[in-house]
Amino acid sequence: MKKFLFAALTLVFAMSLFSFVAAEKKAWDVPAKYKAMKAVKKGDKESIALGKTLYTKYCKSCHGMGKGDGPKASSMKTAMDDFTAPAFKSIPDGSKYFMSFVGRDEMPNFEKKIADEEERWAIVNFMNTL
Repeated sequence: MKKFLFAALTLVFAMSLFSFVAAEKKAWDVPAKYKAMKAVKKGDKESIALGKTLYTKYCKSCHGMGKGDGPKASSMKTAMDDFTAPAFKSIPDGSKYFMSFVGRDEMPNFEKKIADEEERWAIVNFMNTL
């Protein structure tokens, strides 16, 4: 009976933990104008190098090197995407742009901090290399 009770409690705990994590991972509602956007400069070496520098300054503290495991990540309520995963790589660049610079919830808006379009696209280009 003790084994059954332990198993049942473990299952209930696991299900509640899963539902909590699943609830925190909601889909992004990206406006059509962003979905259709294309990079102003493709990911050449210069753009990727600039993107890496900017990513390190603005993004790495939460996102780490793309795995969502930066020093601040554990304090976040929202689960972060893994930029190295095929699912993230398949997201259109314009959607990545929206997610990265307009933001939502715990993902802050960076439109004023990173105002230059070329710099924004450089970060997207760098993220695509992770």
